[in-house]
Amino acid sequence: MSQVVIIGAGIGGVGFAIALKRRLGFDDFTVYEKGSDVGGTWRDNIYPGASSDVPIHLYSLSTDLNPDWPSTHGSQKQIYDYWRRLATKYEVYPHIVFNRRVVAAGWSAEEGLYHVVTEDVESGVRFPTTAKILISALGVLHVPRLPNIPGISSFQGKMFHSAQWDTGVDLRGKRVAVIGNGTSAVQFIPLISEDSTVQITEFCRTPNWLVPPVTICFFCRNEPPTNFGILFCFQIRADFSRPWRWTFKYVPLAMRIYRLFLYLRTEMIYLTVFASPRIRSRSSALLKKYIMHTAPKENHERLFPDYALGCKRIIINQNYLEALHRPNLTLNWDGIQSIREDGIVTKKGETIQVDVLIFATGFAVDRYPLAVVGDAGKTVQEYYDSQGGPKAYLGATVPGFPNLFLIGGPNLGTGHTSAILTGELETGYILQFVKPILDGLVSTFEVTAVATNEYNDLIQRRLARSVFVQCLSWYRTDGEGKVSSIFPGPMLLYGWWVRRPRWEDYIVKAPTDKWERKMWREKWMAYLSPILYLDLLLGFFISWISG
Repeated sequence: MSQVVIIGAGIGGVGFAIALKRRLGFDDFTVYEKGSDVGGTWRDNIYPGASSDVPIHLYSLSTDLNPDWPSTHGSQKQIYDYWRRLATKYEVYPHIVFNRRVVAAGWSAEEGLYHVVTEDVESGVRFPTTAKILISALGVLHVPRLPNIPGISSFQGKMFHSAQWDTGVDLRGKRVAVIGNGTSAVQFIPLISEDSTVQITEFCRTPNWLVPPVTICFFCRNEPPTNFGILFCFQIRADFSRPWRWTFKYVPLAMRIYRLFLYLRTEMIYLTVFASPRIRSRSSALLKKYIMHTAPKENHERLFPDYALGCKRIIINQNYLEALHRPNLTLNWDGIQSIREDGIVTKKGETIQVDVLIFATGFAVDRYPLAVVGDAGKTVQEYYDSQGGPKAYLGATVPGFPNLFLIGGPNLGTGHTSAILTGELETGYILQFVKPILDGLVSTFEVTAVATNEYNDLIQRRLARSVFVQCLSWYRTDGEGKVSSIFPGPMLLYGWWVRRPRWEDYIVKAPTDKWERKMWREKWMAYLSPILYLDLLLGFFISWISG
């Protein structure tokens, strides 16, 4: 038995384990990981060109900035190695049980514990354990989504998802079909198409907004593709020179200031491009000119999105538009009717011969893939289904599930800034509940259904007037229902909401006298402190600027 069980040793799980040790000095926890090492998404996604699409200094823990990143955007291997180093530095490895998946967990109200069942990946042997606190760090980029295409099982060639890249498949001299044109496809297609013997047909459904891997600035007088101006920098992708890395390593606060600049820049993206129709329209016009300048003329009509900029994930062009000039790369927009043993049949009736089939179709982000049972006898997924889709309070807690905390839960995705930043903010919030439980001040915390409903009504109202409801995307996978993946605001707003808990939104069981005295002190200090009024004023200001 461990007091705390963490499910998953990806970025969320390792980050939370580090926070337990650093901030609470706590060691009685166990992490169960179905893979053979830490890293999660960055361990598994080894496709060519895999890299972060967020500046790497913002995609690092704020406690462990790295002055030696060679470029502004880290590669898969660099990010994977970074998290392995952190797990070693903070001695997290001894707490992790590898090749062990959690298959079920159930809450016992009588014991005040979760009964957790784990399974050895290789042998299938199952092991029981218990925990006072269950941390779900499964991640959203966890379960590859395969399309439901008739005949897919009849294909006789090699077939794999980009998130499960088969390094044993030699693509030289092969006819390759890539299904999907999202971020992963934009990253690996330019690399696999460098070999002229690889004949690639990419099946596309919806065009994407692509931005250059250089400084792009809006609100300017100049025309793209160069010298857009200096008022709003959208993206920079470049190598760090030696002087830059020397500065990060030896000049005090240099990395902190640079990271702050990156954060402010991403927040400005939300407050301008994402939140302002006028600015979004101007930005779209500039990006259309960029696509026209970069891509072959015969692809222009198909490559221009007909939905608002920001509705889907904005993608950095990593030589993808340039690669479209290669004769061995063809885009197909006809749609797929079926798959047969030797190829693909389009909706126009054409049969395209294929040797290798690669799915770049994203992940299942709207399902909770684990049978965690709460005090009402229902699973998390059954709760989601009853609510019309994934739903949680501040993305972290679910009514009916005492002492269960989600890392990266519903509506915590971001289309403009770093998931690491979101995770750190959420981790800080969750630790404010974990500490009183571990200190024995309370037995359990359980968010109320009323608070959860009020919070979700608030964010759904914000989403209803946002850009995120204007198209089909992984933010809104059915195109009509609830937007359950994206957060409707800048991270400043979420950080403000989770700076301290609203204890009245939680059912607190078995509180001790020490807990009652703590609540009494907090209440009266809040009433007596003039900081409360500044706090309220600042809260109103943040809500106003974020829409």
